[in-house]
Order: sequence, then C-alpha cells, then structure tokens
Amino acid sequence: MKRIAIDMDEVMADFNKKHLALFNADYGEALTVEDLHGKKLRELRPNLVNEIRGYLKDPGYFRDLEVIQDAQEVIKELHETYEVYIATAAMHFPSSFTAKYEWLQEHFPFLNDQHFVFCGDKSVIKADYLIDDNVYQLERFTGKGILYTAPHNVHEERFTRVNHWQDVRDYFLK
Repeated sequence: MKRIAIDMDEVMADFNKKHLALFNADYGEALTVEDLHGKKLRELRPNLVNEIRGYLKDPGYFRDLEVIQDAQEVIKELHETYEVYIATAAMHFPSSFTAKYEWLQEHFPFLNDQHFVFCGDKSVIKADYLIDDNVYQLERFTGKGILYTAPHNVHEERFTRVNHWQDVRDYFLK
C-alpha cells in the first residue's frame, strides 16, 4: 500500500482565515487572502513580525481552525486506498501540539492517531507522497512532492500542484 503524508496548516486547516481575522481586528486593517498573493502576512507587515508570529504561540490558536472544503471527504476516500499520515511541522510552535492533536481527532476521527507526525523537518517522513503548501518541506522530501496551493506559493512552478481537494481526489483516485 502506498503512503501519503499530508500537511495540516493551509492544506487541511484554514490557517489564513483566522490569522487575518485576528490581525485585522487588532490593527484596524481589512487585509484579505487576495492581499497575500505571493506573500505571507509577515512580508506585508514586516514591522509587526513578532506580533504576527505571536498569535501562533497561543496554545489554543490551532484548535478551532476551519477545515478546508472537501478535505474530510477526500482524505477519508484516500484512507481506503492509501496509508495516510498527517505530518505537521509543530516544532515551529511546540505549544500547538495539544490543539493540533485534538483538532485532528475531532475532524478526522477515522484516521489512526498513531499516524499523526509532529515534526519540524519533514525530510524524515518516509512516504511515497507529501502534500504540502511549504516549498521548503517539498524540496527536502525524498518522495513525490505535491504542492497544495496557498496564497504564499502561487508563483512556485517546480512541483506538481493541486489547487483544492477535488484536484487531490483526481490525482490519487482516478
């Protein structure tokens, strides 16, 4: 059985919606996902990098992120044909472990929690495929990297790209 590793933030969980909402509320701005085209929020507001990263240090930040449309359904289908692992770079924000684990249990109860990998560098993941929005992780991965479209990676052209979960379904199940 082939193995697929799937990133969590910006692939399964809608990270940007909450991040922008908090930032906009705190700084009186009206930034949208479209404003992030080709960039991360910290690149748009470099003078507020510490404050922007500070949101992510909140132990509960990752607990209530919305699930990206169709992720549950497609991952459940993948789980029937592939060995599915969730690989999240939680070492960047160690206080996120509990929230991420609880989020995965709530929204993906059909997955084996022994297949949840909390790591930093995903080059340690032994899988045939890695679906991730982070080019850095795909560059170091030894299997086939699949780039999940996120605002910050729209200009990247080196990897097979999927724009949404229906593309993932088409790639792996058709």
